[in-house]
Amino acid sequence: MPGMLPFQPPATNWAFETVPQRGLNGRRGYQPRGRGLGGSSAINAMLYVRGHQRDYDEWRDLGCPGWGWDDMLPWFRHSEHNVRGADDFHGDRGPLWVSDQLWAHPGSEAFIDAADELQIPRNDDFNGARQSGAGLYQVTQKNGERWTAARAYLTRRDSLEIITDAMVERVLFEDGRVWGVAYQRDGQAREIRARRAVVLAAGAFQTPQLLMLSGIGPGEHLRETGLSVRIDRPAVGGNLQDHVDYVAAFETPGSFFLGRSTAGSLKSLGSMARWMLTRKGAMTTPYAEAGAFLRTDPALERPDIQLHFLIAIVEDHGRNPVAGHGFSCHACVLRPESRGSVRLQSLDPRVAPLIDPDFLGDPRDMAVLKQGVRTMYRVLEAPQLAQYKGRDRYPIDLADDAALERLIRARADTIYHPVGTARMGSDGGAVVDPRLRVRGVEGLYVADASVMPRLIGGNTNGPTVVIGERCAQFIKEDLA
Repeated sequence: MPGMLPFQPPATNWAFETVPQRGLNGRRGYQPRGRGLGGSSAINAMLYVRGHQRDYDEWRDLGCPGWGWDDMLPWFRHSEHNVRGADDFHGDRGPLWVSDQLWAHPGSEAFIDAADELQIPRNDDFNGARQSGAGLYQVTQKNGERWTAARAYLTRRDSLEIITDAMVERVLFEDGRVWGVAYQRDGQAREIRARRAVVLAAGAFQTPQLLMLSGIGPGEHLRETGLSVRIDRPAVGGNLQDHVDYVAAFETPGSFFLGRSTAGSLKSLGSMARWMLTRKGAMTTPYAEAGAFLRTDPALERPDIQLHFLIAIVEDHGRNPVAGHGFSCHACVLRPESRGSVRLQSLDPRVAPLIDPDFLGDPRDMAVLKQGVRTMYRVLEAPQLAQYKGRDRYPIDLADDAALERLIRARADTIYHPVGTARMGSDGGAVVDPRLRVRGVEGLYVADASVMPRLIGGNTNGPTVVIGERCAQFIKEDLA
C-alpha cells in the first residue's frame, strides 16, 4: 500500500544516522535505507525522476565514456513500462512500472497553480524534453501498488536462488580474482563460491563498508581499524554527495489536508478499506505528489533547486507526529558542492558505518539553499495556496539573511539521495571503471548509486535501476 510509506518498522529500514554535522549545528542527520528485497525502493516515496540530460553528459566528461545522455536514454526507455506509452523519451515494455497519479490530492494541484501564478510553467513530464517547471510526479507503481526493484526484476525462475535474513561480511578474492562472499545466517558463518562474478549492490553506505571490510579502501584508515590492506584505494568511501534539504511546514484549519485528528483517522480508515478492495483512492499517494524544478539564476543551464510538495505536515522525517492538518514543502540543493565520506565504525558488518555527508560544509550550498527556500515560500504564499489559510510553524523574516541561515541550520537534513562512494571513472584512482568493474579485482562489479561520479539533479531511484540494467549487460558481454 503506497500510503503506508510513513510506517516503516526496523525490519524494513536500517535507519542509519550521520555523525554530528558541523553545518547543522552539530545535529545528527537521519539516513533511512531499505532493509529487504528491492533495497530502498521498498521504502522510498516512489517518485520516478531521471535528472537533467546534462547531468549524464557531465558524467561522460568526467571520464565515464558511454554514460552520456545519448547513451543513457535508450536504457531509461528499455527499463521503463510507462503507462502513457512509448515515445522519444519513454518506453512501455520494461519491467519497471511508471504510472501517473490518478488520485492526487486537490492541494497538490493548488501547489501547481500557485507556481503558475509566479510564472513557473506547468510541466507534465519532468523526464521529457525539459525538466523546469511545476507538476505532478510520476510514480513507480503498478495498478495502485508500490512497484519495487524486486517486483520488477526478481521474478521467480529456476536459475535464481534468493537467500534472505543473511548479513554479508566481506568479499573473498585471491590473486586479483574474486571467488565468493562470506556471510552469516542463523548465527553461522557461511560462504558462497562464485564461478564467474560477484556484484555488490548494497548502496552508497554499505557497498563501501563491504569493500573496506574486504581490505579494499583507504590504506591508512584500514590499518587504523586493524584490517590488512589488500588494495589501497583512497576513493572508497569518499566523494559522498547527498541532497541537503529544508522543509517548511504549515498548519491549516479543518481536515482538507492529511493529518492527525478524529476526522483524519476516519478518512484514512476509509481510504485503507477502499485500497484493499479496489487498489484505488487516496492510499495510493506518495505524499510528495507535486513538485518543481527551478533555477535560482536565469542564466543557469539547469535547475539547481527541486521542490517536493507534501499533503501533510512532516516533522523530523515523519518520526515526530504532529496533531492537526496541513502541508509541507521541501527545497533541496540539486548539485551540492559539499563532499563527505563513509568510514568503518567497527569490523562487525552489522554495525552501521560512520556516515558524514558534511551537509552545508561548502558555503556555496547555503547560498543556493537560501535562495531556494525564499522562492519556495513565494509559491507557498501565492493566492492558490494562501486560500487554505496555512500557518507557518517556523515564521521568520525571510529578508533577514542571518535568521534564515539559523533556521536552515536548525532544520535542514537529507532528502535521501546519497551517492558517489565507489565512484566510476577512467582514472587510476576511481573505484570502478566505466564498465562498473572494481579496479584490481577481476570479476567484481558494483551496481548501485555509489558509482555515480556526480550527484544528479533529481531523485536517484530511476537512474540506479538503469545502473543495474547496464551492469547486467556488461557482465553478459565480459563473461561471454
